[in-house]
Amino acid sequence: MDRLSDYPMSLLDVEFEELYQRHLCRHSQFGINVIHLIALFGTWYSAYGIIYWLIPSPWTMVVLGVSFLVMVVSNLPVLVFATTIIFVTGVCTLVYYGSLPWYWSYFVIFLLSYKIPQWSHKIYKIENDMTKFNQKYPPSTLLFFILLLYEVPIILNYLVFRYQDWK
Repeated sequence: MDRLSDYPMSLLDVEFEELYQRHLCRHSQFGINVIHLIALFGTWYSAYGIIYWLIPSPWTMVVLGVSFLVMVVSNLPVLVFATTIIFVTGVCTLVYYGSLPWYWSYFVIFLLSYKIPQWSHKIYKIENDMTKFNQKYPPSTLLFFILLLYEVPIILNYLVFRYQDWK
């Protein structure tokens, strides 16, 4: 990507392709993206599992899944949105039909799923210059929430549709 858009960083109007290109600066290798997607699945499974344990209703899964999808739909390419629906449906289905017998096990899964991506950076070390992205996307609370919402679609985009970017 030669030039970033002039639009400021925003939670409501996300430049998905820019976020994707930013992602490639530290996550251009296939293996790290697979590890991160598995870890994200574990994080979502455990977070949704904790909420479902607190509010044991099938509607809990529907509300969580649909709420997330509504937040990202306007900023994603159609096919990436479709794969994100499949991911969210998988998480919700596994939580609903495969709930763990001990609520504390969700916390263990959450902690492991949080740490595994950090450890994977010790194996996959390729990094590219992020200077231009850091100017528009400086580390901040806003960037944290943007990545919280869009990391799954970004990785799904890489793994499912952008095989030419695999290294």
